[in-house]
Amino acid sequence: MGIIRPLDEHLANQIAAGEVVERPASVLKELIENAVDAGSTRIDISAEEGGLTLLRVADDGLGMAADDLMTAFQRHATSKISTAKDLFQIATLGFRGEALPSIAAVAKIRCVSALDGSGLARFLEIEGGVVKGEGETNAPQGTEMTVRDLFYNTPARLKYMKTIQTELGHLSDVVYRQALSRPDIAFTFRHNGSVLLRTAGTGDLKQVVAGIYGTAAAKAMLEVKAEHLDYSLTGVTALPVETRANRNAVTVLVNGRYVRSQAVVQPLLQAYHTLLPLHRFPLSVLHLRMHPTLVDVNVHPAKLEVRFSKENELRTFIEQTVKEALGGRAYIPSATAVRTAKQPSYVQDQIRFQVPVSNPMEAVTGAAAETASTAEAAAVSESTTPRETIAETRIAYPSPSVRTPSGNPQAASASGRPSAFAGTGAKPDFGRSATPEKVPDSVWQAAFAAPPEDKQAEPKEFPDLHWIGQLHGTYIVAQNETGLYLIDQHAAHERINYEFYYDKFGRPEEASQELLLPVTLAFAPDEYAVLRERLPMFESAGVYLEEFGGNTFIVRAVPHWFPQGDEADIVREIADWVLTERKIDLHALREKAAILCSCKASIKANQAQTREAGERLLARLGQCRQPYTCPHGRPIVVSFSTYELEKMFKRVM
Repeated sequence: MGIIRPLDEHLANQIAAGEVVERPASVLKELIENAVDAGSTRIDISAEEGGLTLLRVADDGLGMAADDLMTAFQRHATSKISTAKDLFQIATLGFRGEALPSIAAVAKIRCVSALDGSGLARFLEIEGGVVKGEGETNAPQGTEMTVRDLFYNTPARLKYMKTIQTELGHLSDVVYRQALSRPDIAFTFRHNGSVLLRTAGTGDLKQVVAGIYGTAAAKAMLEVKAEHLDYSLTGVTALPVETRANRNAVTVLVNGRYVRSQAVVQPLLQAYHTLLPLHRFPLSVLHLRMHPTLVDVNVHPAKLEVRFSKENELRTFIEQTVKEALGGRAYIPSATAVRTAKQPSYVQDQIRFQVPVSNPMEAVTGAAAETASTAEAAAVSESTTPRETIAETRIAYPSPSVRTPSGNPQAASASGRPSAFAGTGAKPDFGRSATPEKVPDSVWQAAFAAPPEDKQAEPKEFPDLHWIGQLHGTYIVAQNETGLYLIDQHAAHERINYEFYYDKFGRPEEASQELLLPVTLAFAPDEYAVLRERLPMFESAGVYLEEFGGNTFIVRAVPHWFPQGDEADIVREIADWVLTERKIDLHALREKAAILCSCKASIKANQAQTREAGERLLARLGQCRQPYTCPHGRPIVVSFSTYELEKMFKRVM
């Protein structure tokens, strides 16, 4: 006698429930998807105790006839597909026909459904997969699904449920994603009687964002909209001020279905490159629409993952679209919040973006690419930036109450120029020596050379700033008619250098020169083997390595514009990056090398400079393609409007 036999239908449903019903949020997702597919305009959701005690979803969509009500709870019963061909053009959310019987196998469920508004309806009650009752009742048009005591007959699964707050978090996430996917449906979500979300169903996506993430987030959202031959992309994405610590704030929708897709998230993050600090992510809602044949949604039991047929084209399309949406904005945070009277100082508590600007994400050309040649820059440095006034200093900051004997805050330095320390009543402490150390010309050359004349370049709307002074040897203080500005000199110089080096790395054939004293770099045997295969990558950046034996390379040549004295460190860091990256392309290598060079060559914090040097830095920053964040995504400029200052000093109420 054979030992293989078909499983009992009830047992099969319980096994299927292990795939479909992971937690209360899984049940809620399936019930909401059915309500959406029914053409509902209103969906009311109620939960108790994290959904373990009660989940109720009521809609006003198409109800079910008496015959369909019983059939809907049979395994693999659905109205949404009928042939194998339908699997390749799925246009609905629920289609597997497993959800309802799987839920009914591990819970107590009551379904009430009415086809029209006559008030006549049918109900069906099932406990643990066994029908307990059915009949007629009264109800408005639509369907109401009530699920009680989830996992009451599977204690092993119930034991692994998390706390009520954790399960509520998962429930909320499901509701929020569905509300963002369908802003034209009015959602109401209650937990233990408290309303957690209510949307109007007007179709305005920003209203839904405001209801979920707050009005401040909604105000920071930019519209995303573009058409492609195969795709269309709509939605909203936030200015770089509105960031989160993880990817949970990124909602990806494909034909109305929430999915987790790196094919969409990665190009989105690439569009924000250099605009966000490390480990920060944008708040975005992107809805991608395409013909159903171009996407496979049947690759995951919970339908959370999809597979695209033209993924490379899609990635490029998404990145370009988001870049265009971000392009016309200025990213100058404004310090507005004032602390209470008990705290004597004011701090920057809140930031927002204000001034529109032309596209800052265009390819790096223009000003940074036309930096003066070495000889010309040296001449400019000699004539306009006196070397004796460009010195790295360690500053001992006095009490704000200390004044010069004359009381004049604009006291001049010995050279006759305004001093960075005028009015402090204290002399700078230069550390080991009373004589300031010279900063190499190569460090200052890119930033402080006279701005190139480019009549063809489009004018930037970067504020026209006028030097006031320097704070703590780190921040440039500037002003214009709209208010006060603080500029991080290191971040500003990094941005200037980054655009300069990025352009230079795009033309490696013009860059390399042999080193008089070649540098030797040693690596571990496995690293050496990898680098041997990737030597052409270094050559594409103008760096020429030669095998020297013993797991070492000789650096024969590097670009002549590498920061002087840092050649070995930069090549080593490029090699470390090449070793850690799985997939390397020329664009990524060019990007990484430009960031490394810009960081090495930039002025540092606690480094004093003259008015002339600071004004040249501001002029060069204004000519950058994207002058608002450094290559690492940190802000460069922070503003205090005149109104905000007057409010701080109670000149306005």
